[in-house]
Amino acid sequence: MTILKVQNAFKPISSKGLNLLSLLAYNPRMTPLKFLVTAALACAVLSTASVLRAAESLDIAVIPKGTSHEFWKSIHAGALKAQQELAGKGQPVKIIWKGPLREDDREQQIQVVENFIAQRIDGMVLAPLDNRALVAPAERAIRARIPVVIIDSALKSEMPASYISTDNFKGGQLGAQHLSKILNGKGNVILLRYQVGSASTEEREAGFMDEIKKHPGIKVISQDQYAGATRDSAQKAAQNLFNRYKEVDGIFCPCEPVTIGVLNALKDIGKTGAIKLIGFDSGTQSVEGLKNGTVHGLVVQNPLNMGYLGVMKIVDHINKKKIERRIDTGVTVATPENMTTPEITELIYPPYDKYLNAK
Repeated sequence: MTILKVQNAFKPISSKGLNLLSLLAYNPRMTPLKFLVTAALACAVLSTASVLRAAESLDIAVIPKGTSHEFWKSIHAGALKAQQELAGKGQPVKIIWKGPLREDDREQQIQVVENFIAQRIDGMVLAPLDNRALVAPAERAIRARIPVVIIDSALKSEMPASYISTDNFKGGQLGAQHLSKILNGKGNVILLRYQVGSASTEEREAGFMDEIKKHPGIKVISQDQYAGATRDSAQKAAQNLFNRYKEVDGIFCPCEPVTIGVLNALKDIGKTGAIKLIGFDSGTQSVEGLKNGTVHGLVVQNPLNMGYLGVMKIVDHINKKKIERRIDTGVTVATPENMTTPEITELIYPPYDKYLNAK
């Protein structure tokens, strides 16, 4: 038996184990028999270390697109829920929550990722605010043996361990279906986009356009304007649209800041309720609008579950458990008619304070 054949017998072990076996193999005094015995002992040690690793505290970075909107509070709460649950199972985890303040600050998010690489964090749960700009830093982390799970918004890379999010294209389709329904299949509508490079909202916008074209009585009078990353910029963009187009029956907003910006613009011109507003996500103001009739539908996700699964799956991956490459966390439409049902109530009033206040 050659040393190469003995090495091949140990291929299932970890890369660290293979490095150790390589050192043994290149020892000129190591006979095949001695190599086999020593390698078996090395594997036993590595196996024991792997078991002990599961009981060590893991530092997990959770990196949102931004930190100012309520959606991210639910993501954070979900991560802390996972931390509590894992601690109860004997796997201590420390959640390190850090992201840019604004959802258009690509450089800041890249810097956050780079800093965590330098800190040799155990794993990252990342919501990339740009599907291309964050590819290089995420892949650098993975090459540095820091596993990455992507949540909320896709990344143009196959290297992350898993992608956990809403089916955003379907969410856009649901928004279009509901808008057409409440307009009785006819009218002038606007799609106010979010910002270039945000994969989740781009998919929602594409889903909306795919579905709305199936309703011949609906005319999309504007679909090429962008709101920007804040409520204020969205309000200004909406004001410009309403000044330009006098006959508007409905509008679709692909995320929380756009929804609130448009709602504020409608208040400014005295047309809340008259122009049908379909938003996305369940912030306090948009849910209040759903209750008082100024918002006519909200496409809602489950961000708390997204944050929870992000942490649970990265820990499973670190502990060598197989995880799904793609996990869909679900999407539905909340309306004034169904918002008091238990399943919708849980989504529009997420219990994030329960976890954030217990930190």
